[in-house]
Amino acid sequence: MGTKRSYGIAVIAGDGIGLEVVPAALSVLHEAGRQGGFTLECKDFSWGCDYHAENGYMMPENALELLEPYNAIFLGAVGSPQIAEHVPVWGLVLPIRKGFDQYVNLRPMRLLPGIVSPLGGRGVKDVDMVCVRENSEGEYSGIGKRRLIGTPGEVAEQTAIFTRRGVERIVRYAFELASRRPRKMLASATKSNALQHSMVMWDEIVDAIAEDYPSVWATSYHIDALAARMVSHPQTLDVIVASNLFGDILTDLGAAISGSLGMGASGNINPERRYPSMFEAIHGSAPDIAGQGIANPIGATWAGAMLLQHIGEAEAARRVMRAIERVLLAGEARTPDLGGDATTEQMTAAIAAAL
Repeated sequence: MGTKRSYGIAVIAGDGIGLEVVPAALSVLHEAGRQGGFTLECKDFSWGCDYHAENGYMMPENALELLEPYNAIFLGAVGSPQIAEHVPVWGLVLPIRKGFDQYVNLRPMRLLPGIVSPLGGRGVKDVDMVCVRENSEGEYSGIGKRRLIGTPGEVAEQTAIFTRRGVERIVRYAFELASRRPRKMLASATKSNALQHSMVMWDEIVDAIAEDYPSVWATSYHIDALAARMVSHPQTLDVIVASNLFGDILTDLGAAISGSLGMGASGNINPERRYPSMFEAIHGSAPDIAGQGIANPIGATWAGAMLLQHIGEAEAARRVMRAIERVLLAGEARTPDLGGDATTEQMTAAIAAAL
């Protein structure tokens, strides 16, 4: 017998329902590994808002050094009502994304079999998109300041930074992805009628790179029109490439029309693999249902399937997704966000059994 394949996974369950859905998803991934002849050697890092309450920061100064040796990072969610919303993002999530140059945020937006979309009359063939979100600069560059705080003349300045290198690499990644998908369509999210510098440059770069991909049908949409199209004509969209902020907004909409925010998965990818990539559900820590045992584990499990795909276990990733689809199609296990009464544990057990 050959040596069993082994992968090191850094696990940051974080806060709220992250502490519930991460163990649930990992139980499915471990079962997929057992069947597929590989193991996931997981190391837990107890960073997040509780860590912040004790230490004054979300993660230690040498966090990136501790994470770098791992094959991938599995993140639950960060956030707590007791701490300002920007602190977890800027104290943990963005430092990892930026520090490891995870410049691609890949978010599938697909209606799975057995789920009824809130869009009337739409089926699985109508909602099948993926968003390639720029993940390292743009509107989340963090440059700005507030002046005269608390006075009538207070001013807040937030600067978006777009570089040619940053836009070119995310747009080219999106075109490459579109060229490998059956429909070979790409939609670029822009707002160049109002953002006369950043989005005009974005449009020019998209047009230039499009010449290298004649097989891909590329169209630029203003972000507001694209959001409307996702609702009215989702079947006309395939790969969407968007800036940091635009992609963030569109993918929550994409999860909603796919049945639930609890279905959303994402990967923060360093395509060159110089650093580990990070995988997470997009739903946040959901403090309103945390601790009730009813969180939907599908978003985290889907993110886990993306992790398996990334580390080279493509067949295991396919089996995990097929198991999710079989459970949803059967309709016997549904968490409350999907109209059922199953617990996180029951839903997870059903997925693991379907493997």
